[in-house]
Amino acid sequence: MIETLSYYIGNSLNPYLNLSIEEYLLDTVQPGQMILYLWQNERTVVIGKNQNAWKECRFQELEQDGGHLARRLSGGGAVFHDTGNLNFTFLVPTKDYDLSRQMSVILEAVRSLGIDAQKSGRNDITIDGKKFSGNAFCQKGENSYHHGTLMLHVDTQKVAHYLNVSEKKLRSKGVSSVSSRVCNLCDFVPSLTTKEMQQKLLEAFAKVYHLSPLPIPETAIDHKRVMALYNQYSSWEWKFGRKIKFSWEANERFDWGEIQMQLHINEGIIQDAILYSDALDADWIELLSQKLIGCRFEPEYIFLKLQKLSFNQTQSQILSDICSLMRQQNSPDSH
Repeated sequence: MIETLSYYIGNSLNPYLNLSIEEYLLDTVQPGQMILYLWQNERTVVIGKNQNAWKECRFQELEQDGGHLARRLSGGGAVFHDTGNLNFTFLVPTKDYDLSRQMSVILEAVRSLGIDAQKSGRNDITIDGKKFSGNAFCQKGENSYHHGTLMLHVDTQKVAHYLNVSEKKLRSKGVSSVSSRVCNLCDFVPSLTTKEMQQKLLEAFAKVYHLSPLPIPETAIDHKRVMALYNQYSSWEWKFGRKIKFSWEANERFDWGEIQMQLHINEGIIQDAILYSDALDADWIELLSQKLIGCRFEPEYIFLKLQKLSFNQTQSQILSDICSLMRQQNSPDSH
């Protein structure tokens, strides 16, 4: 039975810190307590626990634009966050977890703005059939969380840009996102601000649970534990090294000849590489096939690791072009 309500409003836009705080709150929520955590990320694509980063978004271009790729603890599909989006998380002992009641907090908050929001399926909240909130779920030990997005005034062009991956031949056993029509709450209430939405959520939280939520003071957060989680969430191994098998194929013609590549990847590492080419330096192509095995599926990493093997300008150019071809997986020009 829920006896106390608490809330914590994040003051950072860093996705790795925000996800770390979320897991810390999940680990430390007390029996009889429910926590509502409100937070925002800046220019971030967040993928589900079992998704393939290469398939879901143009993360290389995102990072070049100053953005971040993050992987969360819950399942579900890829989402784009900017400061026009407000994220919420309900954290509670599993025995007190009640998805319907938790969703009613969101519905109550949005409806209090005069917007006719409706729950759609298991994961979404919509207005006139357009999605403005997607939800995902996680259980860890004896505790669970339910979190989701609230699109206030998200840049939908960036949503489409970063989440629409190229049509390279990539076959993955990971979970794929499903495209859907989206809308912003500010389409219906133009004056709506993030602070107003936060306040509406806290009011709805109190109304639905018939309790007064109290803030979690900053001094109650164990920042040493949070930073240990931060190191995990920001690591290459967490973002790219999940046990997800996939194959990647590409072909292209360059001045030195044609190349066809077939790569098999697991945990972000190239397990097998087959290169077909009519390049005159057949031995160099064969050597590259061998040396790609064991490399991260990351063009910059491969170039730095293998460039010392090239002995002439043509070999260096072949390596550079192969890395560029891999880089196009996340380029809008590859459509």
